[in-house]
This record gives sequence, C-alpha cells and structure tokens, in this order.
Amino acid sequence: MKRRCLIGVPMGDPAGIGPEIVVKSIAAAETYEYGCVVVTGDKKILADACQFANINLHINEITDLTQIQDKPNVLNLIQCGELNYDTFKIGQIEGQCGQAAFHYIKVITELAMQKKLDAIATTPINKESLKAGKVNYIGHTEILADLTGSQDPLTMFQVRDLRVFFLTRHLALVKAIASLTPERVCDYAIRCNEALIKLGINKPKMTVAGINPHCGEHGLFGHEDDDVLLPGIEMAQKQGIDINGPKPADSVFHFAMGGSYDAVLSPYHDQGHIATKMVDFHRTISITNGMPILRTSVDHGTANDIAGKGIANPVSLIEAIRLAALYAPNFKR
Repeated sequence: MKRRCLIGVPMGDPAGIGPEIVVKSIAAAETYEYGCVVVTGDKKILADACQFANINLHINEITDLTQIQDKPNVLNLIQCGELNYDTFKIGQIEGQCGQAAFHYIKVITELAMQKKLDAIATTPINKESLKAGKVNYIGHTEILADLTGSQDPLTMFQVRDLRVFFLTRHLALVKAIASLTPERVCDYAIRCNEALIKLGINKPKMTVAGINPHCGEHGLFGHEDDDVLLPGIEMAQKQGIDINGPKPADSVFHFAMGGSYDAVLSPYHDQGHIATKMVDFHRTISITNGMPILRTSVDHGTANDIAGKGIANPVSLIEAIRLAALYAPNFKR
C-alpha cells in the first residue's frame, strides 16, 4: 500500500494565530484528504487553541514518526520544549515566543532534510519576537536557507494556476530597479526554469513583467525594459530557456493565469504580490524553491491583534498543505 504524503507543519509563533489555524486546518476534512500532517509545537498552546476555536481534536504526542496516528481529527504533535506560561500572554510580543517558533522550524526542517517528511508547510512567525529572543534572522526564508545550506532561495507565489517569481524582494522601489542587471535577469530566468522542472513542470514557458507603463514604449516612459530586461531575456534564450518579454504588467498576469505561461518573473516585490493577492488573498501561497526540501507557506502574518479570539481564517494554511501534497510526489530533491 502506498504511503500517504507526510507533511510537517511548525506551529509558528505561540502568541499569534499560528496555533489556531493549525488546529482548524487539521480539523478540516479536506486536509486529511491531502495527506498526513505532523506538527512541531506546544501541546498546551494547541489545546488552548482547540478550546477557544471550538475545535475537537485528539492531540497525539509523539517522539518518533512511527507513532503517528493517521486518522481524521488527530493532531500528531512533536512537543518542542515548554514555554514559561507564567509570563506568556497570547497576542504579546515576547522573546521566548520567537525562540520557540525558531525551534519548531528547526526540528521540522531537520526531519525534512533526513527525508522523513515529503514537504513542510509553514505558519507565520513574528520578526519582533525573533529579535526579542535574539534569533538573528529576519524571516523564514533566511532561517531555512541557513538550516538547509541553500544560497539565495527563490520565492514563488502561487494562486490557482498563476505562478509568480520575484527578481527582487524587500527593497525600496528605486533601489530594486537600480539593482537589476541583464545578468541578474538571465540568472533568475535559468534558476526559475530549474525550480519549475523540480516541481514537476516539464518544459516550462515563462515571461517577464515590464517595469514601466507599456514596457516603456521604447523609451517614452523609461529605458529599463529595453536596456535591462530585454538583454537579460535574450541571454537566457541563448541558454535554451523558453522565456519572452518583457510584457506589459497590466495584462501579463491575466494571460498567465489563463494558461499562456507557466510562470511570470516580476521585477519588484509589490507588482507580483498585488497581482496574486487580488486573485485570492487567502489562497495566495508562497513556495520556496532552490532548497533540498519542498516548503510552502501561508502568506500572512501572526495577526496578534486577533490571536486567541477564534476568528482566524485557516484557508491559507489548508491551501499551503494542499500545494505541498500536490508538488511533493514530483519534487526532485
């Protein structure tokens, strides 16, 4: 009998909505259909989340994956330390929460690196809690890059059939555009092509979104599309990459979602984020490529202001688990 897909989920920041969306996701019938989930986290915090979210789950605490109970409404948990419950307060920024969140990620990543898990789907962490806990990373991507020994992992967003890669991430817009070179465009085109193949997409077809209105209209509205993007695209084409562009950003994402392209390479952060999140905010999922493990993630924060109120939406985590299970069978380690 073929083993079901095994997906690891770190609980996230204990004071945020991570514990709540974890229990709600595991209680959802569709999640069980996608695969078997194992969680790293804190039993008391998860039990409290079940209570205020009105979720009925059996928490099966395990020390080894052979102890997993692959049944509906069972949360298989690897307990990772204990918080100081005397100082812990839900919704509060606290160093111990940042340390705990890092620990949950570290344990689940080690299991994935040992090939005991098929993929991981991560929940939100809080940058302020990480800093307060002296965890010297600014986010998941940097943590996972270090834990897996990966250089400059690629972020890809997916919503429905629209996939978007990013040439730049967290930079001021003027700095993002200034950082672009034809060589960078070519390098990312090659790496994005490799990432898509690794996910099981044969002979990917890609395009690049323009920077300026109408891709600059041959210098009328700017020269970057002609002077930076186009030469980089042509360099990639000479390397055998099926990529074209630049294409006007006001239409290219629409055509990509309609099947004209397997992915769009977006020059800057907000351009691609807006395009995907306007399709479906809650189902826009981040997939980190360029690592020896498959990782999907929710694309929202810890929402400390609503933590503990039982109103957090689990749809994004359910979708992250779905995509992890979808890509895992074809993922080439």
